[in-house]
Amino acid sequence: MVVVVDTVSEARPRPRHPEKAHRPDNAVARKPDWIRVKAPNSPVFRETTGIVREHGLVTVCEEAGCPNIGECWSKKHATFMIMGDTCTRACAFCNVRTGQPGPLDADEPWKVADATAKLGLEHVVVTSVDRDDLADGGAGHFARTIAEIRKASPATIEILTPDFLRKDGAIETVVDSRPDVFNHNLETVPSKYLTVRPGARYFASLRLLQKVKERDPQMFTKSGIMVGLGEERNEVLQLMDDLRSAGVDFLTIGQYLQPTRKHHPVMRYVTPEEFRAYETIAYAKGFLMVSATPLTRSSHHAGEDFAKLRAARAAKQGH
Repeated sequence: MVVVVDTVSEARPRPRHPEKAHRPDNAVARKPDWIRVKAPNSPVFRETTGIVREHGLVTVCEEAGCPNIGECWSKKHATFMIMGDTCTRACAFCNVRTGQPGPLDADEPWKVADATAKLGLEHVVVTSVDRDDLADGGAGHFARTIAEIRKASPATIEILTPDFLRKDGAIETVVDSRPDVFNHNLETVPSKYLTVRPGARYFASLRLLQKVKERDPQMFTKSGIMVGLGEERNEVLQLMDDLRSAGVDFLTIGQYLQPTRKHHPVMRYVTPEEFRAYETIAYAKGFLMVSATPLTRSSHHAGEDFAKLRAARAAKQGH
């Protein structure tokens, strides 16, 4: 008797992080009391979910496993992630799927704009996966998405971009599309890049933020880091100085949370008191706006923070 095993038509499901599959497991440390969040379960949360699904959109809230999704979606606040759900990088901290992404959805800019209008957003945040496979890194797709949102909604627009490493002209394309806030996260201190963010370069990211200000001095710039990855306090303070030298207006600092056993371990949980100290120091260094708490994420309370950011600039200019 011959037994034929079909290994073609029933393909195995592809792992979410194939590059991490054979890494040893890292223990997941128990979260302290100050990290607790409520499970999402409200009618508005379900309505937000329905609008996202109806438009076939991807959100970083879901893909990155953000702890604030219940709070934000219950207020109809969602951060759209464009250019697919698969990233060409493999950062040790990130839960977004990695691998070879598919082609861009030409209708996606319109879909994001329509969802923004239906959700009634006053401030919308658009981010993306890294697309090293595209000639412009996806800069043109960002620009088209911003243009479509402008047509559909009066919402202010905040973007959180990849680094567009070795993509000449990409930064200029995105800045010229005139978002209200240009955010690019440094993610961690330079000494941790090889283990935490190996596909990126610290000073390239810093230079990106500086180039945004050079091209449009009035555009608000923003950057964020995670703590609890093994960084030293003096490294965080030096990073603040680096960002101020690049003219960055808004700094976010949040606790790193380990998505799975295959991801970088949490080296320690930074206390709320330490976050308050970071906030005080950052303001003293000249940032217009600082958000530093264990649950701070780049787009958490983005709309409220943008209003504060504009007010802080106006006050500084004496208006």
